[in-house]
Amino acid sequence: MFKELGQMMGVMKNLPKIREEMEKLQAKIAQIQSEGDAGGGMVKVRVNGHMEVLGCTISEEAWKANDKEFLEDLIAGAANQALKKVRQMVADETSKMATGLGLPPGLNLPGVS
Repeated sequence: MFKELGQMMGVMKNLPKIREEMEKLQAKIAQIQSEGDAGGGMVKVRVNGHMEVLGCTISEEAWKANDKEFLEDLIAGAANQALKKVRQMVADETSKMATGLGLPPGLNLPGVS
């Protein structure tokens, strides 16, 4: 219990620096982008670090298949792949920032998804 209290006191002491680094992190996260694809590139989905879909490209081949369920599955698969990649990228950036500040591992930082 005292160990956690000591860690919290250290965090509180560094609050201005943490706030500054969080702002920098949020700006970095906004710049992160990732792409997922499915069906051998038939569908590509691009997302950003805020988990927003930026774009979706569907190949002529996928359109010509004229199979609604197949296309829906490809879109979902590409989006999920892109989101998985971008989540990992955001987690890596967050971890780098936390390590740089000397924060304990596993500390949940508010405002960072």
